[in-house]
Amino acid sequence: MTEYKVSYAPPTGKPLGTNLTFKICTKIVIPLLNAVGKKQWRGGDNIPKSGKVIIASNHVSYLDVLFFAHFLFRNGRAPRFIGKEGVFKVPVIGKILLAAGQIPVMRESKDAAKALEHAIKLLEAGHCLGVYPEGTLTRDPDGWPMVAKTGLARLAIITHAPVIPVAQWGSQIVMPTYEKKIKLFPRTPIKMLAGKPLDLSPWYGKENDPEALREATAFVMRELTNLVEELRGEKRPVEIFDPHNSDLPRTGNFKKAKKK
Repeated sequence: MTEYKVSYAPPTGKPLGTNLTFKICTKIVIPLLNAVGKKQWRGGDNIPKSGKVIIASNHVSYLDVLFFAHFLFRNGRAPRFIGKEGVFKVPVIGKILLAAGQIPVMRESKDAAKALEHAIKLLEAGHCLGVYPEGTLTRDPDGWPMVAKTGLARLAIITHAPVIPVAQWGSQIVMPTYEKKIKLFPRTPIKMLAGKPLDLSPWYGKENDPEALREATAFVMRELTNLVEELRGEKRPVEIFDPHNSDLPRTGNFKKAKKK
């Protein structure tokens, strides 16, 4: 098993959490994002400028994390993400991600619990942690948020970190869900909307109670989906897609798997 050198040093720099590698990457990536997307961003004032915070977003495209990081960076925080180990094994890119402070973890394995340990240490150090509660791209056929995993709720309950929901919409037009082809022209509106901090205090002390974790997770996802409704100008479906009741694989490109 690969051993990674992970840093839990308190965040420094401006935006807070920026290191040299992170800053160099933004100089390269942000102009590319601006070339394909038009920013329509709201709610940035809800992102705290310092201190531990969990930012939770919906997930519809492989490009999400770049637009998400850009949004947070422009609102004063250089985020940390816990990503699937496979990305960190890609030559050059993996080393860049590690140097930028990002954390690898093996999903759906006995080592996946280490993600929680990493996240707690990052928050204790005062970092901004970006999280996709669903754990993978949505399986909902119309791109709506689906029933999420309980990891975010457990993390928020243990650390008492504020949770900020951030809805996004538009990246799936630039790069469709589970595809890697990019639409360059015309530039696509990239909509981001940050909500007010969510109060998870009713569940504090219940991090080992499965029902409490499900309730807290559902609360976060309801509030996040409210914001997605606002961005899309549509109402969510009555029945929320639940991957636990589906025969689709829990992670990975299920569309690709179907073709085999």
